[in-house]
Amino acid sequence: MSKFWERFFYIFTWICQGSSYLSPRAYAVLHRMHHAYSDTPKDPHSPHHTENLFTMMWKTKNIYNDYFTFRLKPEERFSKDVPDWNRFDLFADSMMARLGWGVVYVLIYVLSISVFELPGTHVWMYLLLPLHFLMGPVHGAIVNWSGHKYGYANFDNNDKSKNSLLLDVLMLGELFQNNHHKLPNRPNFAVKWYEFDPTYPMVKLLHSVGIIRLKSA
Repeated sequence: MSKFWERFFYIFTWICQGSSYLSPRAYAVLHRMHHAYSDTPKDPHSPHHTENLFTMMWKTKNIYNDYFTFRLKPEERFSKDVPDWNRFDLFADSMMARLGWGVVYVLIYVLSISVFELPGTHVWMYLLLPLHFLMGPVHGAIVNWSGHKYGYANFDNNDKSKNSLLLDVLMLGELFQNNHHKLPNRPNFAVKWYEFDPTYPMVKLLHSVGIIRLKSA
């Protein structure tokens, strides 16, 4: 991926994640650590070494912040060739930016539900606002908790990784954790004929138009 597209997707990630933006650099470090130490005490987010879902996510947050703020320096194998745009990260991760997105979400809800009363909207939908504010952590909690506790396994990876759904339209392929831990460099997380990773066609499209380059098998 070129530097232009790397920075484009930095900004696009911020727009999509909004108030729960995660630095691609810090996230990449944690993700590599997760694969290296899967379901061991060194795993940054294993459900098998924390008391519950909330303590797992709190541990993840603390480790993420340590690497994001450079309080901890990762091993070179975890930090090599990761995307990095520190100036943008500092802005996107700031409280001002997060609160700004929160204001945007509230305005969208108020305009859609109370002002224009768009078809299909209801007052109870305001209860979804906290979920909208925290959609990143919610996604991470589902993937890292369910993906290492519930489901089936195609491979023995010496960890607890599972495939939680056959057609993972809920997490766009992320719940094929067992497959992904066995074949971490495979862009298609689905392995069996009856499994479907909805993100893979998008990856192939990005490759076909030259935005990314997939390595030959």
